[in-house]
Amino acid sequence: MIATSPTTRPLLQVKDLCVDYLTDRGPVRAVDRVSLDLAKGEFLGIVGESGCGKSTLLFAIARLLSAPAEISAGEIWFDGRDMISMDEDELRHLRWSDYSVVMQSAMNALNPVMTVAEQLADAIRAHVRMPERKLRARSEELLKVVGIDPVHLRSYPHQLSGGMRQRAMIAMALALTPDLVIMDEPTSALDVVAQRSLMLKIKQLQREFGFATIFVTHDMSLVSHFSDRLAVMYAGQVVEIGETRQVFAEPKHPYTVGLMRSFPSIRGALQPLAGIPGSPPDLARPPSGCRFHPRCPQKFARCPGEEPDLYARDQALVRCFLFDDR
Repeated sequence: MIATSPTTRPLLQVKDLCVDYLTDRGPVRAVDRVSLDLAKGEFLGIVGESGCGKSTLLFAIARLLSAPAEISAGEIWFDGRDMISMDEDELRHLRWSDYSVVMQSAMNALNPVMTVAEQLADAIRAHVRMPERKLRARSEELLKVVGIDPVHLRSYPHQLSGGMRQRAMIAMALALTPDLVIMDEPTSALDVVAQRSLMLKIKQLQREFGFATIFVTHDMSLVSHFSDRLAVMYAGQVVEIGETRQVFAEPKHPYTVGLMRSFPSIRGALQPLAGIPGSPPDLARPPSGCRFHPRCPQKFARCPGEEPDLYARDQALVRCFLFDDR
């Protein structure tokens, strides 16, 4: 069963996707039978603790995995095209033009010995032949779109602040107006003010250009304000997915409930914070049955012995036996 968004023909469909890391101890499954879809113009947030498989899932969708990681099962369909069957040459034609990726650390993703102008030009020239004057005008326009003075086209990455580097990466991602922009924790290295400024800019650009977004983060407050739907991951699996407002208002999976209680609210009455006891499992030796059962306050006899499916409840999908109507 896959989580369906309002549109009948999704831009992106991921079906039972599995990603393994090949190690000396054997394969370690970092993404386990993940299914989701994304409509055109939709903003999907993905949250979860560190090591739950969020970034690995993104890299698999973008076909940017490198050894020892590999897609071991499942399907990825982008705009009706089978992404998994594509070779590197076919993918090269899609990247930047049809979909693009904003990496977690812009300082590491940007080339430190090339100016911003040179890097924008490289991304554009890989797909479009453009006269030098027109290329310069397009680069200036892109920087203005993300709120950077075009004078910084001559700057190197180390001469820009963290927020400006992330905006420069977003400018590169939008250079050829793709249909999908994949973002891997682009705000993780920024302060709170810079985070909000960057997210407001991303949302403004999304409304202006109409691209869909997959946004991975561990910051629940960010996705609560900016995403349309929210997927919660735990130990390589999606444990809950639904409309963001609904997930925040009525979290269903015990892990999602724990996440909601573990970060402070800036509005309403003060509530004591409550952490989730224990720690995430070793994915090389995941627990039997429900992967959350060793930490779950609501576990019962069925949980250690059987693995739950995704069950539909109130337009959401929840991987928990508490929502199995049988």
